[in-house]
Amino acid sequence: MEQGERDHGGNLERAIAAHGGAPEDWIDLSTGINPVPYPVPPIPAEAWTRLPPRPAMRRLTGAAAAAYGTGATVIPFAGAQAAIQAVPFLVPPSEARILAPTYNEHAGALADSGWRVAEVPDLAALEGSALAVLVNPNNPDGRRHAPEALLALAGRVGTLVVDESFADPEPALSLAPALAGGPGNIVVLRSFGKFYGLAGLRLGFALATGNRARRLAELAGPWPVSGPAIEIAALALADTAWEKATAARLASDASRLDGLAERAGWTLTGGTPLFRTYATPDAASARERLARHRIWSRIFPYAPRWIRLGLPGTEEGWARLATALGETG
Repeated sequence: MEQGERDHGGNLERAIAAHGGAPEDWIDLSTGINPVPYPVPPIPAEAWTRLPPRPAMRRLTGAAAAAYGTGATVIPFAGAQAAIQAVPFLVPPSEARILAPTYNEHAGALADSGWRVAEVPDLAALEGSALAVLVNPNNPDGRRHAPEALLALAGRVGTLVVDESFADPEPALSLAPALAGGPGNIVVLRSFGKFYGLAGLRLGFALATGNRARRLAELAGPWPVSGPAIEIAALALADTAWEKATAARLASDASRLDGLAERAGWTLTGGTPLFRTYATPDAASARERLARHRIWSRIFPYAPRWIRLGLPGTEEGWARLATALGETG
């Protein structure tokens, strides 16, 4: 990695540099992105040639509000990552606590912006902080927290940020329906690209109320997302039949992946319907053995036994993974 670069999945170029091949030779399971994406519809020409008009933006935010079941203000960003980078500027920097281990960009963005950042092991340790951050369900271990517990926590912190980037298949976990009329100090982050399989679209949302919503809208600016992103996402978010079918397929595929991993001798640590994290005797060695089959996975410097896999998107991919895991256990 280059100096200052934070470790992420999706770094297929690293696999190619170490093991050869072209991108099309590889199955990239190092991310939690749905491998069977929403079908991209025809995009009107004006979506490419005009600045996004306000009615189009309202159509997008209305579709997102309905999909997430919220009466809060919906602020679009160019991916959940852009929203993460806006969070440090919600209030003047002081002490932030993050429920860890988790996605490393939360700590990185806050520290880069002058916050004192502490990573803590449980919800109780978040209490008393000016800014508390957690991911629900968590990446990479899949820890889940009931909305009721998080609403109680909100009363004990200055601002509570809940990253729900992997919550789409499990809507009962979401705080979004409780935001309107809630304590007013909660910000919920949502990713569009993961569940809908269109990460390259770069679209995410922050959900908030009151002053926090107004500040996030200022930070996002007048044209935070592209015209094509608006057209695609407004249709996708309203497609409830696709959403239900996809959630069912992801749950089935996650169970299928668990079966393959169990037969390889791995133990499920946790995960979501979009990714699974397993304990192995040596995760780095397991990743190298998978890489010989041109299958890329994700490991973590703080947990040398953990390996995370996304889901294959084709039967050919499942067959290759089964063969590779048969030689990896």
